[in-house]
Amino acid sequence: MLQLLAGEIAVVTGGASGIGRATARLFAEHGAAVVVADRRREPREGGVPIDREISDTGGRATFVECDVRRAAGRDAAVAAAEELGGISVLVNNAGIFRVGGFLDVTEDDYDLVTEVNVRSAYFMAQAAARAMVPRGRGVVVNLSSVAGLRGAAGCTVYCATKGAIRLLTYAMADELGPHGIRAVAVHPGYIATAMNTDDVPSLGTPAEADYVAGIPLRRVADPAEVAKAALFAASDLASYVSGSSIVVDGGRTAS
Repeated sequence: MLQLLAGEIAVVTGGASGIGRATARLFAEHGAAVVVADRRREPREGGVPIDREISDTGGRATFVECDVRRAAGRDAAVAAAEELGGISVLVNNAGIFRVGGFLDVTEDDYDLVTEVNVRSAYFMAQAAARAMVPRGRGVVVNLSSVAGLRGAAGCTVYCATKGAIRLLTYAMADELGPHGIRAVAVHPGYIATAMNTDDVPSLGTPAEADYVAGIPLRRVADPAEVAKAALFAASDLASYVSGSSIVVDGGRTAS
């Protein structure tokens, strides 16, 4: 198999589960050494930790306990990548989702979601870019959401944070481009992950069926399908792609 990331060193935040886990697996299959950065090593879906799975199948991976809200965790993830040869790819995947009507959101809710989804992503990218700039190359893939492209009732704070990630990506591309660093936003739609199962009460209900009926491809996505978009963005196949958005939603946003 053509290895699109041979020799690359990637950090995937929130890499133990869901989209992050699928991304770490796919990156390793394509030759990257992967630093799985997460608050806990055990996947929410159950099963073997992804760093062990990758190592057991002949790939290179290491786990770093990392709360992206804390500078110590972010720095530890970059340091682990530097030990492997130097970070060249960051996938800013860690994030949280909270359901709540606009009139019901508390300041604590707002602060938590924005801290994890925006502030942490900003400073994680900053830490990675500081290591990339002297080498004159690198890629930052920021996981946004279709919620960052259009509003939705019941998740106003989440929409605000994911819209911020989209514009952060564009601004990063403008500023870091002269240093040879690309920045790309990936916008997943409705994805079958443990986080959605845990955090979105409508899963498995008629409301979910109605949502799926509005997707032109008539199904939800597997996390591996989002990972493929991240792989493209991180690889030389996207060597002239920066300050761009890749939407992975089965056509829903366009419909």
